[in-house]
Amino acid sequence: MSIRLTTTTTTRTTIGDLVAADFRAAAVFQGFGIDFCCGGRRSFEEACEDAAVDPGEVRREIDALPAAGREGDVTGWPLDRLIDHILEVHHDYVRAALPTIAKYLTKLNEVHGSRHPELATVASHFARMRTELGQHMMKEEQVLFPYIRELLSTGVADRRNASPFGTIENPIRMMQREHREAADELDAIKALTSGYVPPSDGCVTYAVCMAELQRFERDLHRHVHLENNVLFPRAVELESGLQSDIG
Repeated sequence: MSIRLTTTTTTRTTIGDLVAADFRAAAVFQGFGIDFCCGGRRSFEEACEDAAVDPGEVRREIDALPAAGREGDVTGWPLDRLIDHILEVHHDYVRAALPTIAKYLTKLNEVHGSRHPELATVASHFARMRTELGQHMMKEEQVLFPYIRELLSTGVADRRNASPFGTIENPIRMMQREHREAADELDAIKALTSGYVPPSDGCVTYAVCMAELQRFERDLHRHVHLENNVLFPRAVELESGLQSDIG
C-alpha cells in the first residue's frame, strides 16, 4: 500500500503508523533526521517540529513514493507471524553481528587507537549496548513473547488468572526504555565516528567496521519499530480485549 498525507493524517496519525503502512517511508524520515522507531508514537507534525524540518518538504517526498504492494505492510500480520519474523530476522542478526563488530573494534583500537583515541569510547559504548541487548532479547524470548503467544492461544476462561507481571504494559514499558537506551548508545557511536565515516588514514577493516555499524543501525531501527509501533500496541489491545470479555 502507499501513503497519501492529508491534514487529518499529519495531525492524528503517528510516525510509527505511517512507517508500518509503508516501510519505504522510513528512508524519507531518516533523511530528514526524524526518529521513527523510539519516537514513533508522535504525530507527523510533532515529529517534524522536533526535527526542525519543514513538514511540507517531508510530505512531498512521502507523497512521491510510487504505489506499492502489501509485501512490506506488517500491520495485518498475525501476531505469532510477526514474533517469528522479529526472532528470525532481527534477533538472529543481532546475535551474529554483535561479536563480529566487537572484534573489528578491538582490532581498530590496537592498530589505530593512538591516532584515533575516540575508538576506545566507541568500543565502550558498543560493549555496553552488546551486553544490554543480549539481556533484553532474552527477556523478550523467555517472558514477553511467550506471554503474547499464550494470549493468542488460550480461551477467555483460561485468562482469569493474573499474569506474573500484572498487565502486559509493565514489561512493554521496560522493553521500550531499553530500546531507547540501545538507540542512545548507537547515537553516541554515530556522533563519535562522524556518521560511520572511516578516516582518511583508515584501513580496509576500518571501512568494513563502519559499514557494519551503519547496517546494524538500520536493522535496529526496523527492529525497534516493529516492536514499539506494531507488536506492542496490538498485544496491549489483545490483552485488554480478553480482560473485557472476562469482565
